[in-house]
Amino acid sequence: MPTVPHSSARLAGQLSSLGVERGGVLMVHASLRALGAADGGVDTVAGALRDALGPEGTLVVPAFTPENSDTSPQYRARVRGLGERDREAVRAAMPAFDPSTTAAPSMGRLSEAVRLAPGSARSAHPQTSFAALGPLAGHVVADHHPDCHLGEDSPLARLHELRAQILLLGTGFASCTAFHLAEYRVPSPPRRTYRCVVRDREGRRWWEYEDVALDDSDFAALGADFERSDHGTAVRTAPVGSATGRLFRFPAAVAFATQWLTAHRGGVPEHSPNARDQAPYYPSA
Repeated sequence: MPTVPHSSARLAGQLSSLGVERGGVLMVHASLRALGAADGGVDTVAGALRDALGPEGTLVVPAFTPENSDTSPQYRARVRGLGERDREAVRAAMPAFDPSTTAAPSMGRLSEAVRLAPGSARSAHPQTSFAALGPLAGHVVADHHPDCHLGEDSPLARLHELRAQILLLGTGFASCTAFHLAEYRVPSPPRRTYRCVVRDREGRRWWEYEDVALDDSDFAALGADFERSDHGTAVRTAPVGSATGRLFRFPAAVAFATQWLTAHRGGVPEHSPNARDQAPYYPSA
């Protein structure tokens, strides 16, 4: 018997039952593959999220772009086995970041749908931008410093201040970008160098900067402990479509992660082999 696609009304009702606040601010990481077929595709999913939030709510998604960096795992995978001349050709073909036009294909279909939606606002970081829709979109994405991936001068700090909710829709805690803000709040976080292609008044150029060495390799374990915290009440869990939805507050996640990382990492040295070369999570769906 064929599976009946999920309707917008059903998805919106499930999101509301899970606890998505009408008029609130919501950051979403989603796997549409896990969610299952939706009647109308990704636009239906985005519409259901906005319906659950209501006209006064604000929807936020990551719109990261590892494709214009030569310090990302994506670049290393792309040039593995190539000679120096071919590597240079890959670098020369990398597009410069433009917040108004640069796609974020690694982030999945929902993020692209939000980025491209009329009225969407996007932050200006050339690697870890965010896109948002709703009354607070401009506030969330404003003043994202180019040398601060996911710290105090990024949309994550604005979302923390707003006590935003986080929804993991068919994804695990390994995708929880909010945990990266905690990496900036541990004592003396290790730092490293990043490099990417940008465009300014002088044209296309490579830009190198230093920032916290971001590492999501233990986020799944961190999230499992967070989900058990507060006697299992920190995270609300319920079906959404064919997926599991996990909903929780930004401040609670960051506070728990800051303590957890301080206790469990024990001062990972800079350029540790356990630290990844590029910050964000890139979903497969």
